[in-house]
Amino acid sequence: MVQTGNTIGLSRDLIIHPGETLAEIIEDRGMTQRELAIRTGVTEKHISTVVNGLKGISASFAKRLEYALGIESSFWMNLQANYERELCDYEEINSVTEEEKGILKNLNEVCGKWSKYGWIEENADQVKTVMRFRSVIGISDLRDIPKIPYISSCIAKSKNCDADPYIVAAWLQMCNRLIAEKGVTRQYNEELLLRKINEIKSVMFENEDEILNILTSKFAECGITFVVVPYFTGAPVFGSVSKCENGTATICLALEKMYADVFWYALFREISFIMNGDVKRTFIDFESEKGSAEDSADRFANDLMVDVNEYRAFVEMEGYKSSAQMAEFARTQKVMEYIVRGRLIKDGLIPCADRVKYKWAI
Repeated sequence: MVQTGNTIGLSRDLIIHPGETLAEIIEDRGMTQRELAIRTGVTEKHISTVVNGLKGISASFAKRLEYALGIESSFWMNLQANYERELCDYEEINSVTEEEKGILKNLNEVCGKWSKYGWIEENADQVKTVMRFRSVIGISDLRDIPKIPYISSCIAKSKNCDADPYIVAAWLQMCNRLIAEKGVTRQYNEELLLRKINEIKSVMFENEDEILNILTSKFAECGITFVVVPYFTGAPVFGSVSKCENGTATICLALEKMYADVFWYALFREISFIMNGDVKRTFIDFESEKGSAEDSADRFANDLMVDVNEYRAFVEMEGYKSSAQMAEFARTQKVMEYIVRGRLIKDGLIPCADRVKYKWAI
């Protein structure tokens, strides 16, 4: 039976056991169950249980039917396989619990993003959506997501922020899929990455529409797959980094109408995690998490964009009160002016007004 449309429409009554087909064939030939038992070398009771749908057709019995009826064993085995698959589909539909449907309420934002990628069907019924989420995330019951060791450890790590295990799992899977689409094969080269840091930093001066493509290319040269991933409420992260078994590395940035200065801060923060050896499998950079690794990444990102001593002197002379002086200070630091403004806003020295946003950071 071919499934089309809404999976809820799958009826148990329409799933045909191969025994029904066998019963029709022997009836058309005027053959009794007793005669078939003799021809196949099994008991009459065995024939009865198959015909009545109480037992399946095994490979050995399919071969016996080939001899007895002249119908190839592959026909009977395909009937059995189709029956089992359709029965499994029916049972899967009916295994969807109200709790799993309830989990979908928190995944509305994820559903909207995933439907744009074609990973789930837009406006599908709840049962079909639950089944699709099971497939994409790789789990037979959505309720078990928090039990996955890596997810549970991530949630424990993010105790200082409002992280939802289901949304975190969905965000990570989105990273994995986008990485797989453009994964690099070149081995990660930390020495080359270090040499290219200033080159990467200079990309902020490029046309906004070209920034992501240029960064993707430069990271690929270093053996790093670079992707930007939509931000989900419930997965409050700057991004994630990983070192893969094949020797490559990845950087994922989570974007939510991100300010341009925050984008570069987050990017260099993720670079720091890779270069400082903080990555064993996948390291999720939660926004509110604090620790030695996070403090080190903060210093790396801040110092790379603006020299700490020169910034301190600039602040002491109150240069931030003049737009012209801010522009000149940005020039000396070889950064866009919005980097200086963002740092001053973060330090509470100027109001958060007219802050630059990248239009693709949504």
